[in-house]
Amino acid sequence: MPGLLRGVARTAVVAGTATAVSNRVSRRQAGRWAQQEAEQQPVAAAPPPPPAPAPAAAPAADDMSTKIDQLKQLSTLKEQGVLTEEEFAEQKRRLLG
Repeated sequence: MPGLLRGVARTAVVAGTATAVSNRVSRRQAGRWAQQEAEQQPVAAAPPPPPAPAPAAAPAADDMSTKIDQLKQLSTLKEQGVLTEEEFAEQKRRLLG
């Protein structure tokens, strides 16, 4: 059993290191691309357009339809064994408010 745990720990360290390196490389590359785009754009850029107005509130029927769909998804997760009966009841209580 200790050999198995050691192997799992080593895999976790390697995966974590690879993820950290990959993220750093991605950030560095994104920074380089942003710098190149900034150099290529003209100095006097047009101001950004104003933000779009907020959408109107959805009717109550759409809200009820959404809740029904969410309840169906929760029920499916419970049937698959992803949610316990207690977790299902808690999520249902939160959804129905």
